[in-house]
Amino acid sequence: MFALACVCSRTVSGDTELAPGVDLLPGRFVKGTQPDGNTVILRGRTGLVVVDTGRHPEHTQGVIDFANTAHLPVVAIVNSHWHLDHLGGNAMLRKAFPDVRVYASAAFADARKGFLASYRAQLEDMVRKTPDPAAQKPWLAEIALIDAGDALAPDEIVATSGERTLAGRRLRLELEDHAVTAGDLWVFDKATRVLVAGDLVTLPVPFLDTACPERWKAALDRLAKTDFVLLVPGHGAPMHRHQFEVYRKAFDSLLKCAASSQRKTSCIAGWMHDAGPLLTGEDPAFVRSLLDYYVDNGLRGDASRRTTLCGQ
Repeated sequence: MFALACVCSRTVSGDTELAPGVDLLPGRFVKGTQPDGNTVILRGRTGLVVVDTGRHPEHTQGVIDFANTAHLPVVAIVNSHWHLDHLGGNAMLRKAFPDVRVYASAAFADARKGFLASYRAQLEDMVRKTPDPAAQKPWLAEIALIDAGDALAPDEIVATSGERTLAGRRLRLELEDHAVTAGDLWVFDKATRVLVAGDLVTLPVPFLDTACPERWKAALDRLAKTDFVLLVPGHGAPMHRHQFEVYRKAFDSLLKCAASSQRKTSCIAGWMHDAGPLLTGEDPAFVRSLLDYYVDNGLRGDASRRTTLCGQ
């Protein structure tokens, strides 16, 4: 994503060491393909804690390779939310590490019956209408991922915020209600002051598909009160505090613009300007196309849908 001005070391497996015992396996978001979210791996006394597992097998294999190189098992998975690019690798990791425990909010159960069921129906329709097997392949992979069902679900529901010891490492798990999804977790490692935000922070734009914008903004305000040194977003490169403040202010301005009578093009231009320091290396046309969609559908779309997404 954008260039990160921080002191990070590269390891031989392609991951990035963010702090002692904290490594990042970067996700990918390429136009025309479904993304993988970022994965953060924390070393504990008894094994590894993996925050988000990606979507594609190639990404999740990177987690397995890391564990094999470290000679440590994956003993805990924390899913920041139920989007497939953050929990799609759960099934693969469960096969590789049968004793692993998965921690997440309760939101996946409703998503299976609602959003994911609707998405599956759309995918089936696309497959039926497309005779080309090569074109069908990614859609069939998505269907198979959704059909994994219970293999993606948590073993333990995180219903309240608080500290937990996972793999012998003390972590703070914070639960946000109806922000990006109906239940989002973020993780704070006090030992290194690394905060793993999931999709509460995303680049190159906020991903508003299942979000309640107002509650998302409130969640960002709570992140700002946390004593982090480095924040890992769900998509994009890690941020220092001043970079997060750029993101937070740009997010706030985008919401205000969308709620006003200003033209959509003005809202898009405002994000491009306000978030500009974070968008180095991004394709401006791609960023504008995402915002064009999200302003119409996530911020100015069906009011009743937004009410539902806000849990009202």
